[in-house]
Amino acid sequence: MRSLNTLACVFSCRNWLPVIGLAALLLLPVFSSAQDPALFRAKALADQARRLYGAEGQAAIGDWFRMLETAQGLASTAQLSLVNRFWNRAVRQAEDREVWSQTDFWATPLDSLGKGLGDCEDFVIGKYFSLVSLGVSPDKLRFIYVRAQVDGAAIAHMVLGYYETPTAEPLVLDSLIDTIEPARERNDLTPVFSFNVQGIYVPGAKPASVDQIGRWRTLMQRMRSQGFTQ
Repeated sequence: MRSLNTLACVFSCRNWLPVIGLAALLLLPVFSSAQDPALFRAKALADQARRLYGAEGQAAIGDWFRMLETAQGLASTAQLSLVNRFWNRAVRQAEDREVWSQTDFWATPLDSLGKGLGDCEDFVIGKYFSLVSLGVSPDKLRFIYVRAQVDGAAIAHMVLGYYETPTAEPLVLDSLIDTIEPARERNDLTPVFSFNVQGIYVPGAKPASVDQIGRWRTLMQRMRSQGFTQ
């Protein structure tokens, strides 16, 4: 996670709502279709989990599969709650330096579950792809960088926003709390900028492709190598 000063310098958005019109961008065609339920090849993913993280990693992936099976067919609010709670309990908060010996590493869902550790971005990645695999349209989901007030200090943080419509107030899925609340109730969070597979959302700025985010490209490549697919 970059510092707040760096994020504020590059992206000066203070609006929870995305810019209308970015959906028309020509973007990286990865995991962008909610109509395709085959987000991953289950056996390949389970085999990879065992190879990389042993029996415990394979068991953690199995728990994830069972949660997704339980969530199939539920109302969207119930799916959001189940997914948010699962990831908040399956993974323990830890910094990338501790887990990966890197300053900023975006882990795949398999990596986060295999390690049982992750930072805020890893929680959001896991929740995002869980919901996409359940059929939630990527149009409705945003990775949102925020300034979070924690114990009286402002920290750089990431949450997942769920937008029922493009102009709707988002619901906030947060690794810091299990409760899912509308953005207006999260006075402790100040949005900086947001993105998803359709683009980077910054009011007043030119449309930008998510492919400009190098960590996203690397994440997609690693996910494919582990058995995830379009």
